Parts: sequence; C-alpha cells; structure tokens
Amino acid sequence: MSLFYIFLAAIVQGITEFLPVSSSGHLILLPKLTGSADQGTTIDVAVHLGSLGAVILYFWADVKLCLQGVPRLLRGKIDTQGSKLAFLLIIATIPVILFGLVLQATGLTAHLRSIEVIGWMMLVFGIILYWFDQKAPQVKTQKDLNLKVAIILGFWQAIALIPGTSRSGSTITGARALGFTRKAGAKFSMLMSIPTIIASGTLLGFEVIVDADWEMMKLAAVAAVFAFFAALLALSLMMKLLNSISFTPYVIYRILLGLILLYIAYFTG
Repeated sequence: MSLFYIFLAAIVQGITEFLPVSSSGHLILLPKLTGSADQGTTIDVAVHLGSLGAVILYFWADVKLCLQGVPRLLRGKIDTQGSKLAFLLIIATIPVILFGLVLQATGLTAHLRSIEVIGWMMLVFGIILYWFDQKAPQVKTQKDLNLKVAIILGFWQAIALIPGTSRSGSTITGARALGFTRKAGAKFSMLMSIPTIIASGTLLGFEVIVDADWEMMKLAAVAAVFAFFAALLALSLMMKLLNSISFTPYVIYRILLGLILLYIAYFTG
C-alpha cells in the first residue's frame, strides 16, 4: 500500500468524519473507485483516532467539563453540568454499541458495504436531512438536552452504522427534528462521536493488536496525523459556516453522489 494512498484515505476520513456526508461510505468507496486494495482495519482505526483527537481538541472545554463530571457520575450523582453531559453522552452511545454488536454477530456488516446501499443511504438520508433542516424550528439549545433527547439521538446514531447514512448527518438530522438549532445540534453530534469512536476503536483495536504488523503501524501513525489535521480543518469550517448557512450544500453533495453511485451500481458493469 503506497504512502500516497494512505495520505488519500486519511484526508478523506478526516474531511468527511464530521461533515454530514458519511466518512465510512467514502472509505468503503475509496478502494472501489481507485482500484486499490482496501486500506484494512489498522488504517481505519488510525484515521478514526486522528479524527478523535481533532474533535477532542476543538471541543476541549466541553470535554474537560465531562471529565470533571465523571467522578460525581461514578458516585451516582448527576448534579453538575459536567456529570449531566457525561451521563447523556454515555446514554446516547448505548444504542450504537448494541446495534453494532448485532450487525457483527449476524454478519450483516459485510452485506451493507455495497455501492447500492451507500448510494441509497446517501440519497434518502440527504433528503431527510434537508426536510427537517428546512421545516423544523430552531428553538432548543444545549441547555435543553435531557435523557429523552439522548436516547432519541442515540437511536439516530445507531442507524448510521449503515454505510452511506453518516453518523454526524443522522444525529444532526435527529437534533433538527427535535427543534435544536443547527449549531447546538451539530455540537452535540460531534460530542457524541467521542465515546462512539472510542468504543469502535477499542473493538477494532483488538484485531489490530492480534495481527500487529509494525511496518503497517508506522503507516498508520502517519495516517492518524493526516486525518487529525484534515478533521480539525473540516470541523472548524463547518461550525463557522453554520453561523450563516444551512445544511443544504451538504444535502446537494449527498444527492449528487448518491445518484452517481446508483447509476454505477445499476447501469455499469
């Protein structure tokens, strides 16, 4: 696997991880469209760790607040802003872990990694995002987060295990459907990604350790660094742009890519 391909995979992952356009879908498509071999679990874990570092750095104030609240949460107390946020993030992560285990146990994961599935999910969930972004009110902010919201958004996040759906896109759609402002919805979606990436990275990490290839580990470290900077740039731009624009540009991209993929899947050969 060439260094250029590693660089390409890292940049694609970094840019798409926090945009509502499906990073997993793009990573699955990358080897199909370039004719290269799949980048493998080690690189997947590495680029996700790079993205994790970016979101932690960007939202460090909130992450620090959560960490400060964890000791109180462990004592069964949810009486501070930090302990409440930590509790809600844990609750929001449970559905995706359970759904992920079901997909792994049933072997459905491999069947979902197709151009047809990615194309349809890109298209359908792009339209759903557009609908709620245009129709739902923007009245709720971070102070309106509660247990019910965390559970609902947790299920929206679980749906995103289907490639092409987009974890950030799905959770942002759920937040907009509940009436959260674009920026508040996007922020909680990004914070939800932290425990989710840690959980998936831990699960996949065992495979990486078992099949440890130190030459590949060096490439993985490079990929993580590239993904970190790409993710940080993409996240910063999206959060800034939400002050002035809607999610429509991402919807247009999703629909166009979805249509192209469906054309490739059904009419080429």
